[in-house]
Amino acid sequence: MRGSEFADLRAFATIVAQGNFARAAAQLTVSPSALSQTIRGLEARLGVRLLNRTTRSVSVTDAGSRLYARLKPVMEELEAAVADVNDLRERPAGTLRLTSSRVGAERFLAPILGQFHQAYPDIILDITVDDVVHDIVAEGYDAGIRLGEMISDDMVAIKLGGSLRQVAIASPDYLARHGVPQHPRDLLDHACVNWRWAETGRIYHWEFQEPDGDWFSVAVKGPIIVTDKSLVLAAALQGLGVALWLEDRIQPYVQEGSLVTILEEWSGTFPGFFLCYPKQRHTPLPLRVFTDFIRATYGG
Repeated sequence: MRGSEFADLRAFATIVAQGNFARAAAQLTVSPSALSQTIRGLEARLGVRLLNRTTRSVSVTDAGSRLYARLKPVMEELEAAVADVNDLRERPAGTLRLTSSRVGAERFLAPILGQFHQAYPDIILDITVDDVVHDIVAEGYDAGIRLGEMISDDMVAIKLGGSLRQVAIASPDYLARHGVPQHPRDLLDHACVNWRWAETGRIYHWEFQEPDGDWFSVAVKGPIIVTDKSLVLAAALQGLGVALWLEDRIQPYVQEGSLVTILEEWSGTFPGFFLCYPKQRHTPLPLRVFTDFIRATYGG
């Protein structure tokens, strides 16, 4: 097999794995138009259509599915072989793609960037920070920082920090005007600051814990819905209504008296943040040294 043929097959396999020409092109460091031309050439040589594609979507034909099923283990074996050779380097090198929520990045990535770079200057950290729960495998990430409840069983998880607790808060002015709710369901009669999941568009239902330990949710309503949680505090501080946010994030405002905690007896703890990555036979050296660094730093 000529080198160009192998490259074309690798391009096809990457498109199927990513489910998207743009993401595949980014991973292969080529333009989407060049990648499209590569696939057209491959299909012409094979004499079959491998992909059905429109301006918005890509789907795999039956012939493409059969080819990918044979290619996938071969590509994985070749990548593992290359990784084994790279492990012989004296200094770990390469690009590590990470995804993290904003809070996770602020707490666990920002403090270690300088130290990690000093220890491993040849590793590039390519970090995507947003509140979307990305599919780590399908989107080509090496690892991600996310809450424990959002980690699937096929992931290795390294604990970062302790458990978390969300607490309801409001400004003293708002409570003076509208009264203090005594039960979470009293929030149905209050203005609340809502948060929307970025990837699904679904509005988050506030979660509380009964004295017996059972969790329940309340679908609150109010004058503002946000996808950026930094706006939750801003809205509460300006008296727009009751908000729900992480206990340690609100403490400075509670201590200075600009916010008041309410319904604390209904606020239970839940698993905090974890660094997670796919279970795999061979963990690439850059990921291995990064996870070791995280364990050493945070004791996970």
